Amino acid sequence: MSTRRILLVAHPGRPEALDVAGQVVGRLQAAGLEVALPVGELMDGPLGTTPGVVPGDPAAPGGAAAGCELVVVLGGDGTILRGAELARGSDVPVLGVNLGHVGFLAEAEREDLDATVEHIVGRSYTVEERITLEVVGTLDGRELARSWALNEVTVEKAARERMLVLTVEIDGRPLSTWGCDGVVMSTPTGSTAYAFSAGGPIVWPGVEAVLVVPLSAHALFARPLVLSPTAHLAVDLVAGTDGHGVLWCDGRRAVDLPPGSRIEVSLSGEPVRLARLTDSPFTDRLVAKFDLSVEGWRGGRREERAEDEGAC
Repeated sequence: MSTRRILLVAHPGRPEALDVAGQVVGRLQAAGLEVALPVGELMDGPLGTTPGVVPGDPAAPGGAAAGCELVVVLGGDGTILRGAELARGSDVPVLGVNLGHVGFLAEAEREDLDATVEHIVGRSYTVEERITLEVVGTLDGRELARSWALNEVTVEKAARERMLVLTVEIDGRPLSTWGCDGVVMSTPTGSTAYAFSAGGPIVWPGVEAVLVVPLSAHALFARPLVLSPTAHLAVDLVAGTDGHGVLWCDGRRAVDLPPGSRIEVSLSGEPVRLARLTDSPFTDRLVAKFDLSVEGWRGGRREERAEDEGAC
């Protein structure tokens, strides 16, 4: 029987994350599982000296998650996005344990650590696929960047005192030109992140769509848009202006964009797979993460009354 291996990811600069990671390593090893740590991150730190821990090399064939059954991430959404990067190309699910603030991508909280380890050992989890975006940046036909995003692709101004002039194109036709701070192009997963802060709608994860949310646009038609998953979206930095931009993918990977650059965004054929420990609906996650008031809701009482009436 082959050894079961888990890739463990945590923020190497946060003492709490390293402490929790040490606990998880010990518990997984005690259950007979092998633990891999990313090379250049945790593997190069104190945890890398733990007996039995093996390296997960992002530069190796298949990436750091190759041969693993799960990528377990300890941290906030930024660290979970890093875990998704390490899982890219391996088809390995990502399980996030929230050590941050909101942690929308996390499936469990710090206080649920014992139960989470039990779920991992018992393989008692389901897998949910989330769509991702492909992005290609060019200038005069020359490729500047090629990347992907789970949450969002953004084009933002590089200098605070400058404005970007962007033309948005959908399915090969121009839609509008904006003088703005930038634009967010988001998946439903990212609709609760940057796009939400910029005034975009929350879109349920099961919906296949691409959101377009302008940032401080000086234009009459500058409202958030929800596009079909087959739409081909492009943003041109208008040539002849002095506004330089920056392309960001998930707020992690950045590329400078001179005027005249073109950014094309489309649905990727490679989703991110997230491990789920419960079947609770997305509504419950919104209520919990945003601390929404549901006072006065009587749905549960009606259901109880219906059960009581059925028993009579």
